[in-house]
Amino acid sequence: MPGKLGPVDETPALRSLDNGETHFVKSMMKIAAWLLFSAGSIWAAQQFPVTGMVLKVDQPHKIFVVSCQSIPGYMDAMVMPFEVREVEALNGLAAGMTIDFTLVVEKASNYAEHLQIRRYESVEQDPLTARRLKLLNQLSHPDLAKSLDIGQAVPDFTLTDQSHRQVTFSKLAGKVVALNFIYTSCALPNFCFRNSNTFGVLQKRFQEQMGRDLVLLTVTFDPQRDGPDVLAKYAQTWKANPATWHFLTGSVSDVQRVSDMFGVEYFPDEGLMNHSLHTVIINRSGNLVSNIEGNQFTANQLGDLIGTVLSRRDGGN
Repeated sequence: MPGKLGPVDETPALRSLDNGETHFVKSMMKIAAWLLFSAGSIWAAQQFPVTGMVLKVDQPHKIFVVSCQSIPGYMDAMVMPFEVREVEALNGLAAGMTIDFTLVVEKASNYAEHLQIRRYESVEQDPLTARRLKLLNQLSHPDLAKSLDIGQAVPDFTLTDQSHRQVTFSKLAGKVVALNFIYTSCALPNFCFRNSNTFGVLQKRFQEQMGRDLVLLTVTFDPQRDGPDVLAKYAQTWKANPATWHFLTGSVSDVQRVSDMFGVEYFPDEGLMNHSLHTVIINRSGNLVSNIEGNQFTANQLGDLIGTVLSRRDGGN
């Protein structure tokens, strides 16, 4: 039978976090220690494939925090911190990325190795369509501005929501903002509808923080058809509170400018739109924390990422 676990030491990595994150990560480290101890009492070493979304990277202490999918035969889906043997393994890793790696569990330690970023290769089901979309976007917008880098301040913008109210980004200062892009005529349920449904899950999960600490913005890139009244009807599907989840539209040029900030590409095609998928997280200070391309994450993983950003009262990345 496993013996009683001793106290888990507070590592320098924990001391580098703020109070909310410290408590959270310490709790996760205790769970990890229990899993390690239990595993070590049965086997000397095992390896497990892991997939998850990166929530935080601490290169100085060789630690990254991941919202993991379940690991068959080992543990259910949960948020866990992992260590790496070499700090170089964390190069290129950022919050919001989906990664695959191997968890090595030994009798006296556990660590992650073989980290691979899972790139989102196709914005459409047909890769040829995706390449055509990018080319058409470049031809139609030769002066297209470079999208924002992680850590950059998000420029101010004003759009109109489903209640015909003006929403100005700078007035949301002090709140975490989650932003995505849709158009209401999208015929593919795994694209725009799924994006909106994910935000619907967030609205329920963070019900107490909505408006006070968290605001959701959904921008249409089809403003010529998606006016405020159309967006209001669309928003009813998720019982979106118009005070805290704004479905936004505006002039073609204003919508294009916001889309360009985050690398969103779209182009009309026989009454529909070919488009890319981006979900954006902005911290309390108005800086870009994560720009997630694609739809390979779950609503729970996105919620875990937002929870991590919410816990940073200083507005840090």
